[in-house]
Amino acid sequence: MARTLDLLLTENVDNLGIVGDVVKVRTGYARNFLLPRALATTPSEEMIKSLAAKRAEAERQLAELRKAREATIGKLTGFELQLIRSCNDMGILYGAVTQQDIAKALSEKGHDIRARDVRLPHAIKRVDTYEVHIKFEADLEAVVKLWVMPDRKIEDEKKPDLDFDREGNLVSGKGGGRDGEAKARRTDPTADALAAVANEKPAKAAKAAKSEKSEKPTEPKAEKPAEKKGEKKAKKSKE
Repeated sequence: MARTLDLLLTENVDNLGIVGDVVKVRTGYARNFLLPRALATTPSEEMIKSLAAKRAEAERQLAELRKAREATIGKLTGFELQLIRSCNDMGILYGAVTQQDIAKALSEKGHDIRARDVRLPHAIKRVDTYEVHIKFEADLEAVVKLWVMPDRKIEDEKKPDLDFDREGNLVSGKGGGRDGEAKARRTDPTADALAAVANEKPAKAAKAAKSEKSEKPTEPKAEKPAEKKGEKKAKKSKE
């Protein structure tokens, strides 16, 4: 059995063709979709002639649709869209922004956009700015800047205002100098911890050196070798 067959479209079919086109489709697609819905039939000269007027009307509508889409693309170029969504303190949305959401928002702004015309690589799940592609055909597309905004103010994380040297040691806090360092230690627990570590290093080094010195074993004094008995007697006789 052939895997594909030729059919004559009796109606416009998206992504396939317009009425009067003879198309090659898979057998399963033809039997399960096109033929049961009377969207296609077996091609013949008589059927092609009978659909000539209907095809001319379809071509006229198609030309008008393209003209309208060209105008829409012109309006969308450089267009910015704002969507307000609920999110947590990290800016993660409670509900993702989808193609349907963007298409609906653009339609409310007066642009005839379908969800399939919005091209997203993945669902949008956090507060940020995005570039969204609106594409009707290969040569009809525009980029819309999308602002996904939180429904409430999100405060930035508070960070300690501290200065550090190249080695990572605390130099000063707000105000600079020793006064600033003391102020940072009083008001910021992070400064306290860093200062403690900085002061602890030299103390530990001194303690280790002292311990090493005290624990160093002393060298035993060299003892004189004991004189043999014969040597003692010889020495006394000489005297």
